Amino acid sequence: MSAIIFDFDGLIIDTETAWYEAFKEALNFYQAELPLEEFAKCIGTDDTVLYAYLKEQLGESCNTEEIKTRAYGIHKEKMAAAQAREGVKEYLDEAKSSGYKIALASSSSREWVTHFLGELGLLNYFEVIVTRDDVEKVKPAPDLYLKAVDALNIEPAEAIAFEDSLNGLNAAVAAGLKCVIVPNPVTESLAFDKHALRLKSMAEKRLVDVIRHIEDFDTRKAN
Repeated sequence: MSAIIFDFDGLIIDTETAWYEAFKEALNFYQAELPLEEFAKCIGTDDTVLYAYLKEQLGESCNTEEIKTRAYGIHKEKMAAAQAREGVKEYLDEAKSSGYKIALASSSSREWVTHFLGELGLLNYFEVIVTRDDVEKVKPAPDLYLKAVDALNIEPAEAIAFEDSLNGLNAAVAAGLKCVIVPNPVTESLAFDKHALRLKSMAEKRLVDVIRHIEDFDTRKAN
């Protein structure tokens, strides 16, 4: 392995739980509910599925822009003092000190990603950042990961992806990467498969142990 590629939302910083809570609170104004299983469908990709669900629940008169504005205001308040998830900084330090290339592949915008990375003091760790601004299709399509490995000048098999969502997992696997799942509170109950390893948080294992686990598995599989 020569590179580590991180997802952003829900993995590095838990924007996803805050989004779920924000949309739930926004929908209370319209006497509507948002089951977690419906919200989970849009995690790691764009909001198309979410807004289709809202129109289904509220009818054609549904003002998605108004709901979005309410949810964004609530989300901003929730994220005001947000911190990186447990173990993230340690993984970045370990990857950098061990000489691994470090990239980020996110379905969010570059402005969104770089803002939070800057706030967290993590922006300078990333050699490559690929966002929805750089591709035609976001996750679960493999485009973000394919562009990231191309920018790193490596083969997909040389990289490990870290993800928290099904859409992200499917994108990484479709691109030919091994994927480690680190779910957050709104994705932990999803039926993940095809992943190389699942962690409760990045504090559960050192990065070197994660890489060794995956490389040992590949060796056993080859033999």
